[in-house]
Amino acid sequence: MTTTTLGKLEISEKKLQEINNFLTAPSNALTGNLLKIIAKYGTIEEINAKAEAAQNLDNQLANLRKLNSPYLKDLEWLMKAKAEKAFIGMEEYQKRELGAKYQTTRFDADFAVTLEISALQYFPWLITQAKRAIEKKELMPGRYIRVRFMKEQEAQKDGELTAIAAGMNIIGATYVETLDTKGTDGSNVHLGGPDTITGYFGGVGQPNDYALKWVDEFLYYYTNYGVKQVLNLNPGTILLSYMLHKLGVNNEFKISVFMGNDNPYSILWTLLTARLFSRDDGTTPLIGFNFSNSVNNQTIELSAQVRSGLSFESCVRFEHHITETWKSIVRQPYDRTAELLEIGKTVRNISAKHEGGPVKLEEKREHPSNILDYFIPKADVISGGLMPALEQNYLDKHEAVNATASALTKSGIAVTAATALHEGTLARKQCE
Repeated sequence: MTTTTLGKLEISEKKLQEINNFLTAPSNALTGNLLKIIAKYGTIEEINAKAEAAQNLDNQLANLRKLNSPYLKDLEWLMKAKAEKAFIGMEEYQKRELGAKYQTTRFDADFAVTLEISALQYFPWLITQAKRAIEKKELMPGRYIRVRFMKEQEAQKDGELTAIAAGMNIIGATYVETLDTKGTDGSNVHLGGPDTITGYFGGVGQPNDYALKWVDEFLYYYTNYGVKQVLNLNPGTILLSYMLHKLGVNNEFKISVFMGNDNPYSILWTLLTARLFSRDDGTTPLIGFNFSNSVNNQTIELSAQVRSGLSFESCVRFEHHITETWKSIVRQPYDRTAELLEIGKTVRNISAKHEGGPVKLEEKREHPSNILDYFIPKADVISGGLMPALEQNYLDKHEAVNATASALTKSGIAVTAATALHEGTLARKQCE
């Protein structure tokens, strides 16, 4: 193809100016409505200051003391275990996994794969997981995803939202919350349960005024609880998140697997918008990018070319499902470990997401993991006697995380675990 032909794809300065003129026009109702939502929470500087205060560990612990939270003693135990270096160090872990090969294996931090688990629904599970990691000399993930009802957590007044945030601060991990404003919240009045499931295809998200409600909900949890990273699954709220960041709010988000990005052109579309709305320093609020479960390694490699070409390699983590819940999302068995071992050597800044346990465990469980369990209210979980089974599902996912960590390590690929717990953990710098 000739240079002249390719040149036809170039976007003219005139068209870019037209876009700028529209976005900044005082008469633009779309941007005007966004600014009204932001103004409810103060100036940009005030909003960020509130969030930073809520993200401070000392403030978090003080707030939990005021609430007389039952989780405070667990956090104190976690801090003590961390101070005493009770968790296995990365050098010891690598020596155990590699044996004689340790002396000749060189790990590259640029290709470190982040260990990720989903979903940490209840704070006590984190403590159970940590105690198991100490006992069995296992690794704690470096990234956690949550899909709890936000208002439900806040209404219980035990400080769970704050306890989770404090726990992540202590262990040195990133985490994502899922806002209540989403396609399953009744936003589409024409859709119900499974009998209308086809109506959700291509329509999951925030119709009509729900995109602005999503922004309002985010700013509430950002300023009151310091929640910085949230799940995002709708083109409108993704665009609004870019706009928030461009205006100065220090928000971050990850794109959900439910967004359906399943080919390199859909990745190009999303990252082009991220570049257009990036700040002058090159940063974007898009911190994590979940592919569809259907992507193969070639798509990931091509997507990496897009990401690199738009200068986002260190900013945007590719989050790839290695295991999935046994029920209600994919055909089983589903295990992408072998493909990860290949792609992990050629593509930087990837996380290995574990939403299900190892196949050998899941197929034997009386109550295997199920994506629909995420949407059961806590009261119903307790009244139905489901909590032990759901915690076991979570620990199965933890086992899958460690199986992947072992496989990566034996292949000479570094892993990023909870950086404050496992001494010597290699981790890429985000947006360096």
